[in-house]
Amino acid sequence: MRKLLFISFDEIVSMENLCEAWQEFIRGKRKKKDVQEFMLRLGDEIANLHLDLMNGTYCHGTYSHFRINDPKPREIHKATVRDRLLHHAIHRKLYPFFASVFIFDSFSCQKTKGLHRALERFERLSRKASKNGTKTCWVLKCDIRKFFASINHQILLEILDRRIADRWLLDLLRRVIVSFQTRPGKGIPLGNLTSQIFANIYMNEFDRYVKHELRAKYYARYADDFVFLSRDRQELLECLPKIAAFLAGPLDLELYPNKVFIKTLASGVDFLGWVHFPHHRVPRQKTKSRILKRVRQSPNAQTVASYVGLLSHGYTHKLSEKVQNIAWLISDK
Repeated sequence: MRKLLFISFDEIVSMENLCEAWQEFIRGKRKKKDVQEFMLRLGDEIANLHLDLMNGTYCHGTYSHFRINDPKPREIHKATVRDRLLHHAIHRKLYPFFASVFIFDSFSCQKTKGLHRALERFERLSRKASKNGTKTCWVLKCDIRKFFASINHQILLEILDRRIADRWLLDLLRRVIVSFQTRPGKGIPLGNLTSQIFANIYMNEFDRYVKHELRAKYYARYADDFVFLSRDRQELLECLPKIAAFLAGPLDLELYPNKVFIKTLASGVDFLGWVHFPHHRVPRQKTKSRILKRVRQSPNAQTVASYVGLLSHGYTHKLSEKVQNIAWLISDK
């Protein structure tokens, strides 16, 4: 029997929750022009938002668009401050429940988890699958084509409907979801806080299929990147069409053909920005080049410290030294 969320619409749109959400939202944003303009009439803005939500007259606003390189180009769509405040109010109430139903091996956008925990988990799984490096470990690595842009609104709403009891809350979530689309009925924006939890809720259906139907013993996922590990290559080959069929069927998603591979851990497996081997990991060549380029462009102490901290998670002693030496040489000129 599925666990149900019994948080009510009234709890989420209450003045208390909106005010607490504002305190979370404002962190690190006080100097932003749109935030400062919102703060000039803060009391009225929150009160009006609350009133519109309670009256059923709330309408999600439009998005501003810009592009970032992170490191590859990404399209970011930014909602208004009013709408982003509501996103925070929704997220802070939904997250504790849904985090409790996500599988252990899902790592993106969750408290106490994240990228570094996913890397550590991959290392532990590889040790188990290879019996501490004494057996050949095969890795199936997959990536979903245009994941955020491909999320099907109707499927997402049906998943939420199976978990949420309050009809008013479901209608509010529907308004947020349909406020954006990359093509009719599809896509959620990278700029929304709610998109993080919606993406995990969507992919939790796949996670549960992997664990309960495929019974995969060694599996980990970070957003739309996921891996299966096994000592049996044939087992992974047999899993691949089942994985593709489930994603294409119930979730209306497609694997990225050029980013699907099966190879041995000993040959080096590229996962989450690092190339993994049985007893160590190193950054991708592109990552190395990007780090050195940015240090040459901005050789300040903060940049150097952040990269040295990042590199501390792998076998990177020589690269860390090079980063520090480049910064010292440029700064000394």
